[in-house]
Amino acid sequence: MSETAQSVWNSCLAFIKDNITPQAYKTWFEPIQAVKLTDKALSIQVPSKFFYEWLEEHYVKLLKVSLNRTLGDQAKLVYVIRMENTYGNKQPFTEKIPSTNRSNMASQEVDVPIKNKNPELKNPFIIPGIRNVKIESQLNPSYNFENFLEGDSNRLARSAGLAVANKPGETSFNPLLIFGGVGLGKTHLAHSIGIEIKDKYPEKTVLYISAEKFTQQYIESVKKNNRNDFIHFYQIIDVLIVDDIQLLSGKAGTQDVFFHIFNHLHQNRKQVILTSDKAPVDMQDIEQRLLSRFK
Repeated sequence: MSETAQSVWNSCLAFIKDNITPQAYKTWFEPIQAVKLTDKALSIQVPSKFFYEWLEEHYVKLLKVSLNRTLGDQAKLVYVIRMENTYGNKQPFTEKIPSTNRSNMASQEVDVPIKNKNPELKNPFIIPGIRNVKIESQLNPSYNFENFLEGDSNRLARSAGLAVANKPGETSFNPLLIFGGVGLGKTHLAHSIGIEIKDKYPEKTVLYISAEKFTQQYIESVKKNNRNDFIHFYQIIDVLIVDDIQLLSGKAGTQDVFFHIFNHLHQNRKQVILTSDKAPVDMQDIEQRLLSRFK
């Protein structure tokens, strides 16, 4: 009997169900519908862009294994995303995008000039070597321009992001501040820019970090009395991406250290990319000298 999209998906679901919690299965896999099977490509429909991004971030490996078990190593997964139509007859439409199969970003090595008595530069992410610091970009290869869904609400931001990716540090979008509501793809776009820059300029050091983790690292550097090493580490980055910058609100010490890092990068024509769920004018308890840099 020939395989159908539903029979293949049922086989995948049986495997998935045995490998995750019942609640996760009910939340993330029961709503999915099998749509079409063409050669080795299975198309599945998901309820929203957020749903698709969550699957790609948290379950892509499980999906790949389950599909390969059923269709073989050449199996491909295509998402059909149900999009709400805000025009005309209000009927929903669909967007098709393939599951990503990019490899993880490679480590970046940076040679650091030794100018002080302590030859070891502290990397807040890992314990470095003495003269060569390995920096993981922290970029998520699942978030790239290939699967970024463009619409009226994000077309300008995407265009600005591509401009930055083509000439990091040399456009008027420096810093590039991406702001909008929760779940609108800010983080996806920020990662996409970083990955595009690494593809075009592999020699550049790109680093993604959340504002929350940046703050934690800064507090740790103060406790260990190596604040200057913390600052110097970030000053060697070519492209710094900070997610949820609004979370620096009320953290005077972290704002101060970020201000010095930001100024150094900007003056040396390094690229800074920030995301926020608030416009600068709506950010509370952030120093004016820092806010002015965001505008």
